Amino acid sequence: MHQFRLKRVYDPFSTEDGTRILVDRLWPRGLSKDKARIDHWLKQIAPSDALRKRFHGKPDDWEAFRAAYAAELQGDAALAAVNELIELLREGPATLLYAARDEQRNNAVALKLWLEGRGTR
Repeated sequence: MHQFRLKRVYDPFSTEDGTRILVDRLWPRGLSKDKARIDHWLKQIAPSDALRKRFHGKPDDWEAFRAAYAAELQGDAALAAVNELIELLREGPATLLYAARDEQRNNAVALKLWLEGRGTR
């Protein structure tokens, strides 16, 4: 399993990014597909709209968000996307892209922590 990193989708493209994987359900606002340079968009791995909206309204509720998101990742569609992500990580370096402004508390960080908790590095 190759290492992967996290990056805001609005940050400039770098050849060090490897495979660029968007892990948000919504397309980043104001960003063209050409400029985004996204290789894969795993919508099904993102939190549900309801969870995303709930967390947006209560960003200090980080632990509750992580727990609810971990539960959602056990669903069939999300697990299929997780398996696809793991396969992509086996192929080479990758960067998980997200649009959130908060670089410490967002779905990509929660996903990375969840994957690491499962032994996926």
